[in-house]
Amino acid sequence: MIMPAFRFLLMFAVAAQLFCIRAAAQENLTVAVAGLSHDHVHTLLHAYRQHKVDILGIAEADATLVDRYRKNYELPASLFYTSVEEMLQTVHPDVVLAYNAIAEHVAVAEACLPLKVPLMVEKPLAVSNEQAQRIAELATKYDTPVFTNYETTWYDSNQTLKQLVAAGGVGRLKKVMVKDGHQGPREIGCSEDFLNWLTDPEKNGGGALIDFGCYGANLMTWLMEGERPIAVTAVTRHLKPDIYPRVDDDATIILEYQSGATGIIQASWDWPYNEVI
Repeated sequence: MIMPAFRFLLMFAVAAQLFCIRAAAQENLTVAVAGLSHDHVHTLLHAYRQHKVDILGIAEADATLVDRYRKNYELPASLFYTSVEEMLQTVHPDVVLAYNAIAEHVAVAEACLPLKVPLMVEKPLAVSNEQAQRIAELATKYDTPVFTNYETTWYDSNQTLKQLVAAGGVGRLKKVMVKDGHQGPREIGCSEDFLNWLTDPEKNGGGALIDFGCYGANLMTWLMEGERPIAVTAVTRHLKPDIYPRVDDDATIILEYQSGATGIIQASWDWPYNEVI
């Protein structure tokens, strides 16, 4: 989980250039969408409504899901395709944005990267190291960036921290605590389409450990300049088996480094409030 995150942090600059070029030219980014089952797609569709982004196509095989989004966002039928492969035969976007199950990211990469179409996936990158390595191989082979949307990387506070650490302004890192959690995806009102795979151990790779623990793994890898920890200890708990019978809903991860630095990652679907630190 750690090294693939760093591998794609190295590709952020390339992906960012793509966005900045469009912004400088005052042109909307042209995107295509792979999947509609991730609730974060609503942010994109709100931007589309406000004419801030141009959507060239949406690939989604679930007809019920397509019908719902078409009605809710008044989307033309001509935007929709049943597969990413079919969509990319017709449209040529600046980037494909994947809003599907984590286990399906590798299939989207297989479709996009040989065509040299940049790809952004929601976090985490993959459900296994094998899948992450396959995506990395494709990105390298076709010299095409893959962007993993770890939103906490872009928080002003974390950017400032990274700059201070890089400049030696806070001394040597000794202990970093990353806390990410909320009351639970069902409790906060995530859609059933999202929950169907978010709470599936094969499609999502786990529960709170994957959903929120990946943020801390990403931030620690970033702050430690890609250094591997010498020891990783993780404890997962099943506090609400009646709600999440198949996956963990609370996790604590401890990362230990040769330098003496320690990363403590707290990830949970069982807090009484939302918190991302």
